[in-house]
Amino acid sequence: MSTVKKTFRIPDMHCSACVMKLEGLEDDLPGVRMVQASYQKQSMVVEFDDGMVSEGEIRKAIRELGYTVEDR
Repeated sequence: MSTVKKTFRIPDMHCSACVMKLEGLEDDLPGVRMVQASYQKQSMVVEFDDGMVSEGEIRKAIRELGYTVEDR
């Protein structure tokens, strides 16, 4: 288990409500330690324990919230 920090590009994030929705993943996904989203930069940084949650699961959760996710 190790802590990973990954930046995702979210091109359709456009307001503070989007930020709040995406930052809620910190509470919704076990293993996610920190989420910092910015609609101005259209990106989010996720710090997670890769022994508890995978990058694929995070991507899936972002898509399930209705957003497009791309590599930064």
